[in-house]
Amino acid sequence: MIPILAISLLTTAGHASSASDGSERVRSDQWHLNYLKATEAHRITQGEGVTVAIPDTGVDPHPDLRENLLRGTDIISGIDDGRADKSGHGTSMAGLVAAHGRGANLGALGIAPKASILPIRAKMDNKGGDIEYLADSIEWAIANGADVISVSAVSGTNTRLETSLRTAQQSNIIVVAAAGNRPDDSFVGYPASEPGVVAVGGIDREGNHATVSVTGPEIDVVAPAVDLYSTSYQGKYSKGTGTSGATAIVAGAVALIRAKYPSLPAREVVHRLTYTAVDKGPPGRDDQYGYGVIDLVAALTADVPPSWSALPTADASAGRGPTSTAAGPVADGRGAGSDGSTVRGLVTLGVLVVGGGAWAYVVRRRRRGDDPPPRISR
Repeated sequence: MIPILAISLLTTAGHASSASDGSERVRSDQWHLNYLKATEAHRITQGEGVTVAIPDTGVDPHPDLRENLLRGTDIISGIDDGRADKSGHGTSMAGLVAAHGRGANLGALGIAPKASILPIRAKMDNKGGDIEYLADSIEWAIANGADVISVSAVSGTNTRLETSLRTAQQSNIIVVAAAGNRPDDSFVGYPASEPGVVAVGGIDREGNHATVSVTGPEIDVVAPAVDLYSTSYQGKYSKGTGTSGATAIVAGAVALIRAKYPSLPAREVVHRLTYTAVDKGPPGRDDQYGYGVIDLVAALTADVPPSWSALPTADASAGRGPTSTAAGPVADGRGAGSDGSTVRGLVTLGVLVVGGGAWAYVVRRRRRGDDPPPRISR
């Protein structure tokens, strides 16, 4: 199991919030927060009540993260609770998901700063791991209350790992996984390539495809993957590049959606994420950007029709039909950069007859400047 984020440490400071420990500048270095309009999203929700499992190198109780850190497990030794990290990779991923900082713009901030982190040590010192360890981790996360599982690694696969991932999906848990990094990877790796797993690619500071990110038909969404500042072990900070970090950011986005819509099934959470993504490249889904760049605000506020899988079948009870996760008008398209990118431009129209009544719905991706998507109507 290969971790896919190149990390460099930024400071050797301890835990004090002083001008010498880097906490005063790391927030301003977290360019992805402004890019994704995290402050605006945090006025809506900060991920309260959602648990994100991180099978990685463990998670150190960094001062910017410790309030959100649950007791986890050490799959490798069986004697720890996952709250130790000798390499920094797991702690960096946890910080991108849910670091809470130290107030007054000090310290690192995650996408979902009030979500809980369930640490699982499943890799040895950032030098790779074992397929069985990852399968163990997925099974443990399922049994211990995870709502989201964030896998910032690629691995091989076997029947047990495949089964554990499918069990997670059947258990209403969303699994998010990194697509892989060039030059080590040339195609979307596993578990990102498993159907139902959210496969994450990366973009750079300009919102364009990050050269480090692999491409492929499995890519679902993309997120910032370059120069990502986060927490590290022993109170330090890190700067990293790779689809590992993009995956942690998407896991944080999923946590926000789950907090805002706690009764929404996992499949519909993913649909909301992809439906509101900002289109890049050729119109429609493509192998570089998938459905587009995640849009935190739109994912929390858009009036999103149900996915095909959520539509009622012909034998559904009369008078019942698909439910919308309407939350008011869609926020204006922020775009994925300054290049005039658009949100999905495809239009799908359909009418479904259910129990003697007609349900008309419109699935329509918004472009920059479009009116909000139409509401589902009876």
